[in-house]
Amino acid sequence: MERITVYELESMYRDSFRITGFRFGEGEKTMCIVGSMRGNEVQQLYCCSQLVNRLKSLEARGHIAEGRSITVIPCVNPYSMNIGKRFWPTDNSDINRMFPGYDLGETTQRIADGLFREISDYRYGVQFASYHTPGRFTPHVRMMRTGFESVEDAKSFGLPYVLIVDPVPFDSGTLNYNWQIWETKAFSLYTPETTRIDRISATRVINSVTRFLTRIGAITYHGRAGHQSDVIEEDHLISIQTPEAGIFEPMTEVEAQVSEGDLIARVLDPYEGDVRCEIRAVCDGVVFFRHSDPLVYADTVVCRLIPLGEFKPLRG
Repeated sequence: MERITVYELESMYRDSFRITGFRFGEGEKTMCIVGSMRGNEVQQLYCCSQLVNRLKSLEARGHIAEGRSITVIPCVNPYSMNIGKRFWPTDNSDINRMFPGYDLGETTQRIADGLFREISDYRYGVQFASYHTPGRFTPHVRMMRTGFESVEDAKSFGLPYVLIVDPVPFDSGTLNYNWQIWETKAFSLYTPETTRIDRISATRVINSVTRFLTRIGAITYHGRAGHQSDVIEEDHLISIQTPEAGIFEPMTEVEAQVSEGDLIARVLDPYEGDVRCEIRAVCDGVVFFRHSDPLVYADTVVCRLIPLGEFKPLRG
């Protein structure tokens, strides 16, 4: 293993800003794995740290294939991570909206440029990502439809679902999108947590990455075969909103299968404890996403279902 400085930016008042990476093997730039880009992405940092630990062990036993190189970058934004702030501390900008970057631009544009110059020519790219909506997700692979996506490669991770997404304008500044535009096969892997560590789901995505690396011949690793992934389009997911604000009381978990009319959650009056509304499944399906914050605003999407069979609106 080689510990490397992927990018460094000098600071006037404190230690320099550095993005640190860990390189395994040598030769072809086979895969780059990127962790937290935001200061609250603790789960994503944890996933990378555990992957570094596993690859270090595999390399020590000679299980990295000859002529293959794998790089893991646990954290792109250590300044924000140090103070627990989601975005860049001084101007609240998001590094993952600045790619491919600009070396004469604002600080986060320079960081994106410096990072992307180093990782844009890998054959495969993986980001341990978080979602902008607070909630718990079924672990899955997310892939943008850019013309360079590969469903069969995405299935090789062996996670339950591969989610295909049509990019919208604000996606054009993300790492995943730009990786694909520069012809890296890029995938975002999601786990249910962001600010807290979930060891079970972290282990699932670490196993999925090592499974993928094994299937492309980059490492030798004997693990479980994983799932035969279902491929779903994001716009096929059924969103369920709450008509009321209040205390959110979930009645089901992600990955649970529900029938039309089943109780998914309740919204309670925060002062008197009365049930303001009951939220029920509008079709037979599998819970893909569920709101997780204890409070909820009216008209918030609190659940997204993968419909089973033909979807028909709930009667009555």
